[in-house]
Amino acid sequence: MNIRICGGRLIDPANGIDGITDLYLSEGKVVSVGKMPGGWNGTDLDARGMIVSPGFIDLHMHEDPLTPDGKIDLCIFDAMLKMGVTTAVGGNCGGCAAHPLRYLDTVDRFGCPVNVAMLAGHGWFRVNAGATDKYAPATKEQREMIASGIREALDGGCAGVSFGVRYYPGADREELSAAAGAAEGTGKFLAAHVRDDADAVFGAIKELTDLGRAYSLPVEVSHIGSMAGFGQMEKVLADLDEARNSGLDLAMDCYPYTAFSTGIGETTYDDGWLARYACDYGVLEYCEGPWKGQRATKETFDVMRREYPEALTVCYVMKKEDVSLALSHPFVSLASDGVLNGGSGHPRAAGTFPRFLRMSLDGKTVPLTEAIRKMTALPASRLGVSDRKGHLGVGADADVTVFDPKTVTDRAAFADPLLPPDGIRAVIVGGERALSDGMILNRAAGKSVRV
Repeated sequence: MNIRICGGRLIDPANGIDGITDLYLSEGKVVSVGKMPGGWNGTDLDARGMIVSPGFIDLHMHEDPLTPDGKIDLCIFDAMLKMGVTTAVGGNCGGCAAHPLRYLDTVDRFGCPVNVAMLAGHGWFRVNAGATDKYAPATKEQREMIASGIREALDGGCAGVSFGVRYYPGADREELSAAAGAAEGTGKFLAAHVRDDADAVFGAIKELTDLGRAYSLPVEVSHIGSMAGFGQMEKVLADLDEARNSGLDLAMDCYPYTAFSTGIGETTYDDGWLARYACDYGVLEYCEGPWKGQRATKETFDVMRREYPEALTVCYVMKKEDVSLALSHPFVSLASDGVLNGGSGHPRAAGTFPRFLRMSLDGKTVPLTEAIRKMTALPASRLGVSDRKGHLGVGADADVTVFDPKTVTDRAAFADPLLPPDGIRAVIVGGERALSDGMILNRAAGKSVRV
């Protein structure tokens, strides 16, 4: 399919472009910017009054599960597309919906609303190796199985290794080193939901950065807002700047909300969480279960932990000023950390990208060009795909998002987390029109992204 996107304001931070021009796409690639190729014959997409951007890249989300017949049970990927995301990275926080290479193969077999990259989740390989007690360290044999599985996944195209150390507190230094060491020499990155947050976040981040230094690997601190958003952000960012200035390839990601989300049965809510966040049970809201939409009490909390451990929650405890500080940092990518369970969950899964655009356009965060960089070129560089994604230079993949600067905004809410945004006019994935004015046209345009 040949497409000319006409008359829009093209903002491509990676190539320093910001101006009214036409963009030409053919056979899944950008073939010209501004000048019509000779013999051009194609369809026009009128973008007058609109902003034309490289397709957004969500560096940190949690992929849909597979159905019993091996297909993707599409939900969050639809939400990604409606936000203008064209490439989503799953396998985060150490978890994978299936073996990550099997998942990538499934994307290629059946297609997906967006392109999909995967990280090799340490937690998935840990459980697969038989280390099912999250509070106990893996044995030597299990560590070897974990490392072998991760190495195979990286060789097959996974973009890096993810850890959810918070969720597997039994993972000791030997275990984490074995998993990280499997990536040595690949140049692929380590991403982590670090071991602890709030006042204990400093040592937890050092545990991750020490691994990066030990194996000369880039490091990505996941959802920094929900790790240091309790009064620690200024010092954490200063410490991370110091680590980067000392030679460590390091960056972070963040979502623009002051509530985090996780399962009620996760270690986040183990004894001590009330003191850690200096809060009471009322900060916790249930996304599922018999008290869905209600705030927690001691009595309902105990029942939910015991009887509905998989149920998602949102927890309203982060400081707005800390999240804002993170979002303004030049080495912080925008990422949703979106996770949905049967359509229930946090609105970040359907609102993160248009919400951040609205904040930028309203002057409440970084300027628009910088906001788009955080959604395109910066995550592309962390993912290791800057040669093909995150920009709209000639030869780049034809992943494009067109939005209306006057109307773009999120509508997803805690009471209705799947409400699609306004103002996303068109999304092109791999040269195929996948979305028009909020309506999905193609749920199979996405392919695997192997690194």
